[in-house]
Amino acid sequence: MQQASSRVQAVLLDPLGFVKQVLSAFRRNQGFLLAGAVAYYTLLSVVPMFALILVLLSQLIEPHRLLAITERYMELLTAGRAPALMSQIEAFIVNWKLIGIVGLPVLVFFSSLAFTVLENAMSVIFFHRVAIQRRHFLVSAVLPYVYILLLGLGLLVVSLVSSSLDTFGDRALDLFGQHWTLAAMSTPFMYLLGVFGEILLLTSLYLVMPVGRLALRHALVGGVTAAVLWEVTRHILVWYFSTLSIVNVVYGTLATAVVILLSLEAAALILLLGAQVIACYERIDSGGGDGHGFETRQ
Repeated sequence: MQQASSRVQAVLLDPLGFVKQVLSAFRRNQGFLLAGAVAYYTLLSVVPMFALILVLLSQLIEPHRLLAITERYMELLTAGRAPALMSQIEAFIVNWKLIGIVGLPVLVFFSSLAFTVLENAMSVIFFHRVAIQRRHFLVSAVLPYVYILLLGLGLLVVSLVSSSLDTFGDRALDLFGQHWTLAAMSTPFMYLLGVFGEILLLTSLYLVMPVGRLALRHALVGGVTAAVLWEVTRHILVWYFSTLSIVNVVYGTLATAVVILLSLEAAALILLLGAQVIACYERIDSGGGDGHGFETRQ
């Protein structure tokens, strides 16, 4: 508790110095290159991952409902290009029986690449932890598939909630003198549910991906901050690509892939920058450093 208090005091005494330290460490760790790698492999993973999840869930829930819900939450990941991704996923689901025995392991492998690369990027940012302790390779191998399973369970829960809202959509509530139907409340509720799931996912990434243990409150603060920053950035990107951008003119038929990749890189930058803030905060040396308690070693 005393150490945490001294760290907070060090940041409050010189917040600008802490920001400079974070940006300097992010540059030394080649954060932009790491974000580019995470974005690239996420683009490779997102279609097979959701296709695999939806194929499995389609045995329990109607496929058209799953596709509608997935498209709604794809909007949280991309800057207005969810329909393009969903068309590929829908085509795969229609022909999923053609992948065969050989195709299934390939699909599983590609769906896990994003989490594997993200773990490697986190190990670069939290290098001070890796120098002390390393994660067993079996844990690293299983971790991506655990996340895929959790995403599938989350999508199943959201689908069930959406079905319940549709079932009772004609019912109404009187709140604060206003008459609300459940059907009218479903859209904002599902959006808030998606943002809540986004916060949980980001918090778990900060909590689990780095080697060693991280305080839950630090991971939660990082998850909330990253989610808020991404929501603001996402709406800015949607506005920019729909009004000012000439990406369609420059890249033509490749514009959709470019926009999705840029959106994913922006999200990866926010995610990794949040991790860098946590890493620098952990390394604050209250007894030395630059006079303000910040770690100055390379």
